[in-house]
Amino acid sequence: MNLEQRKVWNENHKALTGLLGRPDKQSEAADLFLEQHRWLYASGEAGGLATYEDVIMNTLGEQTFRAYPVRTSASRNSIAWHLWHAARIEDITMNVLISGREQILHSGGFADKLNTRFIHSGNGMDESEIAELSSVLSFEALPDYRLAVAQRTRSIIAGLSAAELRTKVSARRLNQVKEQEAVKATEQWLLDYWGGKTAAGLVLMPATRHNFLHLNKSMQVKLKLQKQPTRQ
Repeated sequence: MNLEQRKVWNENHKALTGLLGRPDKQSEAADLFLEQHRWLYASGEAGGLATYEDVIMNTLGEQTFRAYPVRTSASRNSIAWHLWHAARIEDITMNVLISGREQILHSGGFADKLNTRFIHSGNGMDESEIAELSSVLSFEALPDYRLAVAQRTRSIIAGLSAAELRTKVSARRLNQVKEQEAVKATEQWLLDYWGGKTAAGLVLMPATRHNFLHLNKSMQVKLKLQKQPTRQ
């Protein structure tokens, strides 16, 4: 995903925002979401157009993946943290808050496969915790986790009706997030934020925009540490 493709992605995200606000455009919104979402995760296909995650993971060394702290204009966190955090947020919001299902982290056995004790969203971690996560997170299992989260998200959103997209997050499901310790106790603001959203709002942030922003930050880290020229 080069610079021009990222510009197109941003323009299409604006269009998605408009479509999600129109019940008569629900089918078009779902199709555009699926296209937007596809660019954010590894394609798993040889010879096709490289997605944003493909570009980041291609030639990514494990040392670069784990490096922390890294001082860039946008963040000091590791690529490991950014990619894990984005997937955790999507897993929690799409599965628990929108569909009332079990998180992929648990249903897919990734709580063990990822080789980290942290099961929350990653918000509110201190420097020692981020350093720990960055050093132990499975380099091999994280792409599998991200792909499993992506596949579930696409199936959920493709099956939502226009009425369901306009439905606000329920207090019961927010409480389930707390019970599952998917958000640190210090981060009540995040639950309050999600509680003000509809399903459509969660589609826009975090299922698309949030992931895109953390991929941007990951790319900045990779370019800085591996000194690769920006692809135009």
